[in-house]
Amino acid sequence: MEDLLIKILSEFGYPVRRQGSSLDTEKYPDHFFTFWNTSADGDGFYDNKEHFITYEYDVNFYSVDPEKIYTVLREAKKRLRSRGFESWGDAHDVGSDEPTHSGRGITVSYLKEE
Repeated sequence: MEDLLIKILSEFGYPVRRQGSSLDTEKYPDHFFTFWNTSADGDGFYDNKEHFITYEYDVNFYSVDPEKIYTVLREAKKRLRSRGFESWGDAHDVGSDEPTHSGRGITVSYLKEE
């Protein structure tokens, strides 16, 4: 499922990274996405089988431009929803390790039939 998530977010032309995967010596890009898989739980149990997996991700966007953390993340949410991901409400603030960057995040989920 990460492949689809990364593919959609990569369409924006910004780097997409697993949350926390940057090296300490690596400079932050001016704008980038991160994601973290918070769960991949089985669902739809009947006939002694798991029929669905519900994937859930935190998706964050960081930028040196405070306006972009709103506009880019809202557009990302629209694109993700148009491709089968669910996300409700507006984004929330996320902390940044760099004083030059601000961040916002959303939670998205995807129901995959097995």
